[in-house]
Amino acid sequence: MTQVATVEKILRDGYVQISVPRKSACGHDCEECAGCGMTGASVYAEARDPVGVRPGDKVVVESSTRAILAVTWLVYMLLGYFLSAGLTEGWRYAVAIAAAAVSFIPIKLYDGYARKRDTLTYTIVREF
Repeated sequence: MTQVATVEKILRDGYVQISVPRKSACGHDCEECAGCGMTGASVYAEARDPVGVRPGDKVVVESSTRAILAVTWLVYMLLGYFLSAGLTEGWRYAVAIAAAAVSFIPIKLYDGYARKRDTLTYTIVREF
């Protein structure tokens, strides 16, 4: 996934801090909509800088969402498929709530793994 970001400051060893305008899950531009109250919100993150940028530069960054989507898909697919088949509607709601609560465990574990192995960082592709 590629996005446009702003370089905020230079960090250590070829990394910079960037701010990425927050986009909503519905695909709309939050700064224009403000329907959920997230007007003007930005996400701050570290990015690898193979290009050599300066604070204030607009850059195109790339991030990989493949691993996160795989974990999310696996959790929902397994829990939804195996735990709710053949149950009454009331029990299906209970299972859905329990599955949502339990799904935070592998997500939290993967988050720790990804942070240690630096798998969730952005990489600057080029200046904008």
